[in-house]
Amino acid sequence: MRQRLLVGLLWLAAFLPIFLTSAFAEPCPAPPAAAAVKTLVERLAEWDEAYYRRGESLVSDDVYDQARTRLAHWRRCYPERVPALPVPRHSGGEAAHPLPQTGLAKLPDRSAVERWLLRRHDVWIQPKVDGVAVTLVYERGELVRAISRGDGVSGQDWTRRVQQLPGVPTRLPEARQAVMQGELYWRFDGHVQADEGNAGARARVSGLMAREALDPAAVADIGLFIWDWPDGPEEMTERLATLARLGFADTAEWSLPVADITEVARYREALFHEPQPFATDGVVLRQASRPTGEAWRAEPPDWAVAWKHPAREALAEVRGVVFRIGRSGRVTPVLQLFPVALEGRTIRRVSLGSLDQWRVHDIRPGDHVVIALAGLTIPQLRDVAWQAETREPLVVPDPSEYHALSCLRLAPGCEEQFLERLVWLSGPEALSLSGLGPGTWRALVRAGKIDGLLDWMRLDASDLKAAHGIGPVRAAELMAAFTAARARTFPRWLQALGAPPGVASALPAGWAAMAARSVDEWAREPGIGPVRARALRAFFTDREVNHLAARLANAGVEGFIP
Repeated sequence: MRQRLLVGLLWLAAFLPIFLTSAFAEPCPAPPAAAAVKTLVERLAEWDEAYYRRGESLVSDDVYDQARTRLAHWRRCYPERVPALPVPRHSGGEAAHPLPQTGLAKLPDRSAVERWLLRRHDVWIQPKVDGVAVTLVYERGELVRAISRGDGVSGQDWTRRVQQLPGVPTRLPEARQAVMQGELYWRFDGHVQADEGNAGARARVSGLMAREALDPAAVADIGLFIWDWPDGPEEMTERLATLARLGFADTAEWSLPVADITEVARYREALFHEPQPFATDGVVLRQASRPTGEAWRAEPPDWAVAWKHPAREALAEVRGVVFRIGRSGRVTPVLQLFPVALEGRTIRRVSLGSLDQWRVHDIRPGDHVVIALAGLTIPQLRDVAWQAETREPLVVPDPSEYHALSCLRLAPGCEEQFLERLVWLSGPEALSLSGLGPGTWRALVRAGKIDGLLDWMRLDASDLKAAHGIGPVRAAELMAAFTAARARTFPRWLQALGAPPGVASALPAGWAAMAARSVDEWAREPGIGPVRARALRAFFTDREVNHLAARLANAGVEGFIP
């Protein structure tokens, strides 16, 4: 469960040495605008309000932590411009914790964990079980109170609900007086964190705890992991053994001593990649010896820390929005981002897939978005975290102006689609011209040597050398590729011109026969329906396409000669 910070500045002071190689040690950015600071403070307050008052997580822990770290970084650099980290607010709860829930500082990387370990001995590791935190109070061996975490000082009274959970012992004959702190979690059968993430585990548990009446079948799926017994036995081995006898078996099973960073990393990797009975969001390292419960405070201690799993989501600021126009005329918005790290990769852009998706979110420079990796490879938009107050104007292409037959020649507004057509023409699915990629085509277009889709066929070596970056050797290679193109087969040329799928059924008919076909005749071909038939008829009767076909016929290309 997200262990949010109650007092941000105390946390920063206690753990600044650990974070000197993390975001807090990064070079200071340009001073943030007042509006940006105000928006971030308000968004953090909104997320805290929802979390502490209603038990709702509006964003993932990854995004929340990144936002809070950003504000702390700004404050370190510009204390006069940035207010102190906001203190999370909650409803005040219905019950006070007999001992505070401390929360955990989160170490940013392996190096920080290793430095923390070097200063300690007798360290144990546990899974950071992803559920909802609870304090259990036993008096005279009976469970008399169960309190949600709240702000660590007080929380909601969950006693009646928790007493109905089969996974929570209601009597402890061996412990007359005891205060236990732990996590209510959702039971899974072989949950793989790397593949499934949280899988809604926390939401399921918190949702049940919010109900007045509990479904007996549902509560059977809730387990309990005790992560600390503040006033339990001093020795960790005795503490774990006693917890197991009392009915808290998970703690002893999943707590192990660790000697170095290698063992810690191995345990963390296993939790992340191997099947487990619960969702986790990292590991917790605990020094066996720690103060007695009366010394605990509702702030991260120095004797326990968390090392979370790799972030599955990243908070990114939008630097710009470009609208790419593909060969077929499809308009695809692409968000240009200030670089962010995500699962070992640096992400600088994310495609929105369609103009409609951009319109739904109306994303503009200065907005902050949540991104994730689809299939661990492709960045995708998850959500808009918040929008900038100033909405920068954008020039948005009119999709009605771009289609399968637009921009066969270079014209204002056609630069991008025209270039995409050239790249397709020389690519492996069309003419497969060696050494001709976007850079070369762009250089020729910018040099004013190409205005039409086939203008390259009339270029000579001197024309090529006039383009930026093309010398004598490169010009000779390009001339050889252009000459070889004339020998490509008729079907490859149809591909190069952008003919719709379906022309293969009409081969070996030449251009003239294809151009003479009606929509009905095309529709009678196997696999071609009415929509494809109309597209084929439009292609073969288009004026510019027929102009290109005539040029190929004059060049003696197979299939175009009448």
